[in-house]
Amino acid sequence: MQTHFTDDQLQDPGTQRANEILRACVHCGFCTATCPTYQVLGDELDSPRGRIYLIKDMLENERVPDEKTVKHIDRCLSCLACMTTCPSGVHYMHLVDHARAYIDKHYKRPFSDRALRWLLARILPYPTRFRLALLGAKLARPFKGVMPDARLRAMLEMAPRVIPPVSRNDDPQSFAAEGAPLKRVALMTGCAQKALNTDINDATIRLLRRLGCEVVVAEGAGCCGALTHHMGREDESHASAARNIRAWMAEKNGKGLDAIVINTSGCGTTVKDYGHMFRNDPLAADAATVSDLAMDISELLMQLDLPEQPEAGLTVAYHAACSLQHGQQIKTHPKTLLKRAGFRVVEPADSHLCCGSAGTYNLLQPEISAQLKARKLRTLEATSPDIIAAGNIGCMMQIGSGASVPIVHTVELLDWATGGPKPPALSAAPAAPAVPILR
Repeated sequence: MQTHFTDDQLQDPGTQRANEILRACVHCGFCTATCPTYQVLGDELDSPRGRIYLIKDMLENERVPDEKTVKHIDRCLSCLACMTTCPSGVHYMHLVDHARAYIDKHYKRPFSDRALRWLLARILPYPTRFRLALLGAKLARPFKGVMPDARLRAMLEMAPRVIPPVSRNDDPQSFAAEGAPLKRVALMTGCAQKALNTDINDATIRLLRRLGCEVVVAEGAGCCGALTHHMGREDESHASAARNIRAWMAEKNGKGLDAIVINTSGCGTTVKDYGHMFRNDPLAADAATVSDLAMDISELLMQLDLPEQPEAGLTVAYHAACSLQHGQQIKTHPKTLLKRAGFRVVEPADSHLCCGSAGTYNLLQPEISAQLKARKLRTLEATSPDIIAAGNIGCMMQIGSGASVPIVHTVELLDWATGGPKPPALSAAPAAPAVPILR
């Protein structure tokens, strides 16, 4: 694609990167075949190719974003299926991230939009605040029918029926390896996950210790910044990322780290991009080191000696989270591990299409999200599974809210198969909280 940025415009690192990406696009349209919003809406401007044209025009002309441009960019899931499909290697993720940051700086949204986005940015990355909000949502759920805004109704519907107790395993500390230590790894405990489902980190710690890893929860680490990053709030997202970089580098420079393990794939995609995010920052070298150390839990487990298990007699439908299969290009590891653990693994039709969760997307774009969720549920349940497995908390909440069978994290099944407890989600009734739900 031909571009016409001036030399002055190209002094901005974001615009310079956007120019590189735009020039790689050859208008072929392969991306439209795998774009979920184009599949649902049928509008060229709701495809990656259409959004690329809108972004190019907006950036080249340095214009104030108009309502039309903002609408179509807001509708992008950032599922990155287009990047998997693109034969020209167009790095759409960096382009749309820059466009969102530009919009955040130059476009004044309606008051209701600004208020909702401010609220999400002030609640979701903070586990205690999020827990309080979930309690409020449970109390307000009976009144959702009178809520005038579909987005507010979606927020009430998202709240789980049972809010899990706080897990003290998420506190900064170190867990010794069982037997001879093979690796020392930092576990990213996340933010929303600590409020929505504490079983995932607990299972991860048990499994890694059993396989010879010392597991460290670093002091000062928290939200990866993805939630605010995808809303274009760069200052907030970079502040969160910087705290993580400093926390993990303190461990790296102290007793050393072999990996930073991440069990929420949306976070993993962002952490692996820290090197790019901080490329012009004094933290550039440390950010690049952190990105190099970052690994999805499935990547680390493939390096360890996960024992082969006899057949469990259970069929697991594997849902491939977009951030894992497209964002990190990890497609086979989770399935390989589940099969090694004795499960029969099946995949739904159109497994490349998003479930509609996409961070805050299901709250900001509830109508489109609901259509994608319904499609995903149909294809998953058509496989007649006993269990659905996924590697991302957002997908688990989205699919789990409508699925007729339990959904658990892949690592919970691997922990169970190798000597850990049965995942609570597979029990008939959830266990009563043994500790307070608030810190």
